[in-house]
Amino acid sequence: METRGTDPGGADTSGAESRSRVADGARLVVRALVYVVVGGVALVVIATVGSVLGPMFALDIATPAMAAWWTVFTAVAVQGIPFLLLGTVVSAAIGAFVPERVFRRVLPKNPALAVPVAGAAGAVLPGCECASVPVADSLMRRGVAPAAALAFLLSAPAINPVVLVATSIAFPGNPAMVGARLVASLATAVVMGWLWVRFGREEWLPTRRTPEVGAGAATGGWRGFRDGLQHDFLHAGGFLVLGAAAAATFNILVPRSLLDVFTGSPWLSVLLLAVLAVVLCVCSEADAFVAASLTGFSPTARLAFMVVGPMVDLKLIALQAGTFGRAFAVRFSAVTWVVAVVSSGVVGWWLL
Repeated sequence: METRGTDPGGADTSGAESRSRVADGARLVVRALVYVVVGGVALVVIATVGSVLGPMFALDIATPAMAAWWTVFTAVAVQGIPFLLLGTVVSAAIGAFVPERVFRRVLPKNPALAVPVAGAAGAVLPGCECASVPVADSLMRRGVAPAAALAFLLSAPAINPVVLVATSIAFPGNPAMVGARLVASLATAVVMGWLWVRFGREEWLPTRRTPEVGAGAATGGWRGFRDGLQHDFLHAGGFLVLGAAAAATFNILVPRSLLDVFTGSPWLSVLLLAVLAVVLCVCSEADAFVAASLTGFSPTARLAFMVVGPMVDLKLIALQAGTFGRAFAVRFSAVTWVVAVVSSGVVGWWLL
């Protein structure tokens, strides 16, 4: 009869390997925290200092118009960077730590039924549109149906608790405006998800729908989280800058006198504010205060501003083009704009 003993040397080796893995994990955690905290704070500080010194520098070397352009550009960028960072953190965490079976259990298998569930789940993430794009991309990479991920992309920045509370503060004594925003935004997200189920094509999305290196999903654990965070933030940040530049250019080139022409017509004012929501790129947590200040416009027009903005604006289109491709961004944004305007008009007529 053979007896088995313990090998002290083997035990020591195993213990050393275990301690080494723990040390490696700790180093990866520290690096991830550096990326998230130090990098994010540094970007915000740089952008804030630039927003203060930039206009003065522009006035010295050029014109007040250039100073105004710089102010608008940095304002959009400063608003978007923290939430873009939040979105990339969530995206990297989903890719690194959440197994695909979790999504298969939570969402119905039928995409048509998964769409309203994903749209309602958008109320959980307190972020803006900058955060929703990388999260939706990560959901698709983890096996979620594109229709459900797109419904979440549209609803998350529009119906989360932070946005609804901000709307109630911006419109005191007017709970109908809060309810109208919730209903119109959720309806738009669900309708767009169902339209994708019926008419969407896989070739409109990138062929990369599976985990890959650099997207935060090829490897699990903290290493995958770190790689995904670095890749997604740098990738999406460039398109945020492009969108901010486009919004600032529009603000400078279009005269305010041209906008005043449309305030007399109820329906033209709805279309005007729906277009302004696209080009002004106001963060969803702040757009209610901008809408409340537009006292010359009808309540329905201001509702359209708040519904369209979190779903279709220049920086969001740029982020979608960089993440999902230009063909997708053009089609999806155009249809979303139309559905959001129609939804705002119907809900505004009904509730406001």
